[in-house]
Amino acid sequence: MNLMQSVERAAAQLDAAGVSFGHGTTNAFDEAAWLVLWRLGLPLDALDDEADRELGAAELAAIDALVMQRIQTRKPAAYLTGEAWLQGLPFHVDERVIVPRSLIAEVLADGSAEPWLPDPPHRILDLCTGNGSLAVLAALAWPQAQLDATDLSADALAVARLNVDRHGVADRVRLRLGDGLAAADGPYDLVLCNPPYVNRQSMQALPAEYRAEPVLALDGGDDGMDFIRPLLRDLPAHLTPGGVLLLEIGHERAHFEAAFPQLQPVWLSTSAGDDAVLLLTRENLE
Repeated sequence: MNLMQSVERAAAQLDAAGVSFGHGTTNAFDEAAWLVLWRLGLPLDALDDEADRELGAAELAAIDALVMQRIQTRKPAAYLTGEAWLQGLPFHVDERVIVPRSLIAEVLADGSAEPWLPDPPHRILDLCTGNGSLAVLAALAWPQAQLDATDLSADALAVARLNVDRHGVADRVRLRLGDGLAAADGPYDLVLCNPPYVNRQSMQALPAEYRAEPVLALDGGDDGMDFIRPLLRDLPAHLTPGGVLLLEIGHERAHFEAAFPQLQPVWLSTSAGDDAVLLLTRENLE
């Protein structure tokens, strides 16, 4: 059996088992390719080049064991491989943090928020940093900026330390432990926040792969706005004049608008649509 046939077989197994995707891949074939290439120690972009490579019995057995682990545990593939990718960069991942997939990363990459930003932002806060991926991406996007990356979880910050060091930005990214804005040391020109925002009803319906992630990083309370209410109330004091908040709320736009009917955010386009990431200026919030 060659490598491509092994990927196709693994994809069929994942499909038949009804596993859920969304932690770096969106379908069985891509997830199977990830698992097979990782298990063989090959780059994740090597599928076409290695497609006809014949696999030995030991390699096939190792692939089968990994695919079965994915099916039986229902853990995201990133937890099994210890790595996830965001905007083309690799990040260490384990069960202390959610798998990085923030749509804010797309906004940083495509520059769609730049018309509202101070040029360039000098002080940046990544609130609820998790594994530190947004802080790393922001540090690389603005080499002159100093960043604070905060989280309530000391375990998450330990993972963030690995990624900040891995990407060579430790001299500009300060990791701080605290709840919400308690660890902030502004004022900031730009605040990035991918908070817990999943509403309680949706939490109860999440597939097993999402329930394998830390609840603390997902559960936003009854309407998903428990973290966001005090954030928007207190944030103006932590922003410079003209300072900007980029906030991800996923599928919670209706709950957001019900909770904050007076606000008029700018909704930014992402691969998930036009209502998952919003922008607010300090003046909007005041």
